[in-house]
Amino acid sequence: MSRALYRGASGVGGKPAAAYDAADEARYDPKEPSENGIGGGGRGRKRHLAAAAVKIGVLVLAAAALVGSVVWAGSLYAGRGAAAAAAAAAASRGYRRLQEQLVTDLLDIGELAGGGVRAREAEVCVPEYENYVPCYYNVSDAVDVADLGGGVVISYERQCTREGKVACLVAPPRTYRIPVRWPSGKGFIWKDNVRISGQEFSSGSLFKRMMVEEDQISFPSDAHMADGVEDYSHQIAEMIGLRNEFNFNEAGVRTVLDIECGFGTLGAHLFQRDLLTMCIANYEASGSQVQITLERGIPAMIGSFPLKQLPYPYLSFDMVHCAKCNVEWDKNDGGFLVEVDRLLRPSGYFVWTSSLNTHRALRDKENQKKWRTIRDIADSLCWEMLSQQDETIVWKKTNKLDCYTSRKSGPVLCSHDPESPYYQPLNPCIAGTRSQRWIPIEHRTTWPSQSRLNSTELDIHGVHSEDFAENTANWDSMVRNYWSLLSPLIFSDHPKRPGDEDPQPPFNMLRNVLDMNAHFGGFNAALLKAGKSVWVMNVVPTNAPNHLPLIFDRGFIGVQHDWCEAFPTYPRTYDMVHADGLLSLEKRQKHRCSTLDIFLEVDRILRPEGWVIIRDTAPLIEAARSVVTQLRWDARILDLDIASDEKLLICQKPFIRKQ
Repeated sequence: MSRALYRGASGVGGKPAAAYDAADEARYDPKEPSENGIGGGGRGRKRHLAAAAVKIGVLVLAAAALVGSVVWAGSLYAGRGAAAAAAAAAASRGYRRLQEQLVTDLLDIGELAGGGVRAREAEVCVPEYENYVPCYYNVSDAVDVADLGGGVVISYERQCTREGKVACLVAPPRTYRIPVRWPSGKGFIWKDNVRISGQEFSSGSLFKRMMVEEDQISFPSDAHMADGVEDYSHQIAEMIGLRNEFNFNEAGVRTVLDIECGFGTLGAHLFQRDLLTMCIANYEASGSQVQITLERGIPAMIGSFPLKQLPYPYLSFDMVHCAKCNVEWDKNDGGFLVEVDRLLRPSGYFVWTSSLNTHRALRDKENQKKWRTIRDIADSLCWEMLSQQDETIVWKKTNKLDCYTSRKSGPVLCSHDPESPYYQPLNPCIAGTRSQRWIPIEHRTTWPSQSRLNSTELDIHGVHSEDFAENTANWDSMVRNYWSLLSPLIFSDHPKRPGDEDPQPPFNMLRNVLDMNAHFGGFNAALLKAGKSVWVMNVVPTNAPNHLPLIFDRGFIGVQHDWCEAFPTYPRTYDMVHADGLLSLEKRQKHRCSTLDIFLEVDRILRPEGWVIIRDTAPLIEAARSVVTQLRWDARILDLDIASDEKLLICQKPFIRKQ
């Protein structure tokens, strides 16, 4: 059953709609445009009249186009023979198709431009939707996790449908505060910014330790931990054969997939060693590993490992890590380990820490059976067990293809081998063996040179060196322009807000960045080249050319995604959302979803006072501005170049405070 909305609700709780429009409007007070740094679009009577004029003009032009088509076609038939008439008929059909396409495009643009006439500002969701995650969670059917008791694990499978979509603005909790600046935010977060039940504090896991101090949650550093994460990462390095964790890059390790990462402690530590860790965990209604990890400024996304193939290409990660995660590796005929093998590059490492690996646990016959099954599956995948220390085991994936042909048993090699599956069922075969990307990690260019792919590496992806170089130069220039346009509002020289204490260097207001249409990952590369302390979730739309393997080969992280579906993250998890050419891409895909649907999802995942930068053709940017005003975003259009037909739409999401 749908829930009532505060604004514009009719007949809720016996209260008339007018009362809700007046009383509840006062409860949600968006900041004025001047408080957010840039001017907003006008919403007065002139805009409504202009939009109405545009809409009428579009309808008149559409009608004229259809009438002209009929008249022109009739003139072709007059006084012609059969052959000429047939040719004329074919020409007429082609011309009419063009006319109909023109009419459709004009009506679409008119619908966007005229949105201000029909649509008012989007309503604000009721408080039950504060942590709403579409595709994983139905608020009206929610079960209070606290009532289930401890130790209960609920598995949510991703299920996206257009029915029952919530078309309202997900507001933050009443006591929400702007997240702590990076790098301080790595060590503590505001307690009310995440949903916790209290059960999270009793966890004894190394990566699930937190301390609650009144209004904030802090994460113990190594100085307060006898078995700290630094010792743990040093142990892993030694087991691989390295001197310490500072040598991971030299050994070819850059990207790490951390399954059920706790609260991102390992990823936060490895970031200081130039390793980029992606945390994945199931949707959790409370105490979410993903939500808390993102709040700390560490990469994370919702991903159910045992249910589907993850939306990453094969041969993408240098290391996969699982410390006491809830994956039963001996189940599903070894399918879970086969998925790990798919994601690992040749010579990549699988690090598994579990109490099952201790001598005490292996005294139990059932545990012995599980361990033997896991060992046999690893052997059948041609993995080499490098070392075991205490609870931790490290396996190394083979880099020799002939190992698979010499096996007596085990998973077969894939015959149909999609490089980047999108939430497909687990595939029980070994993937990537036919790929040109089958390159051992020790033979790859190490970070940071890895981000600048050479001509040989680009040839694997079918990209010309000249095109790549031009793309790189363009993004370097664009990022400099972004900084000059937005500074000193954000980034390194952000002024402190009234009431804030003097900020500590580097004053960085941006940490979590999402690129909705990443192309080659040029925006990511330019940010790092400019020395910005950010990480970027590079998203490759499912209806765009798939450059995600290239992005991973550059040492970045990303994911495939359909923007007509909800992104697998919690509300308020990104500081900036960037989109280059996404509107044009979606425009070519008719009747998928509306621009408003996409922007509502962007609003959900964007933090209050967060920024949106959209680059596209001038007509689409003008139309988009009419849509974003419904979301209460402050918006400004900027010209990029006199000779360019593209424009820039810069928006800021207001902080909707509950009174």
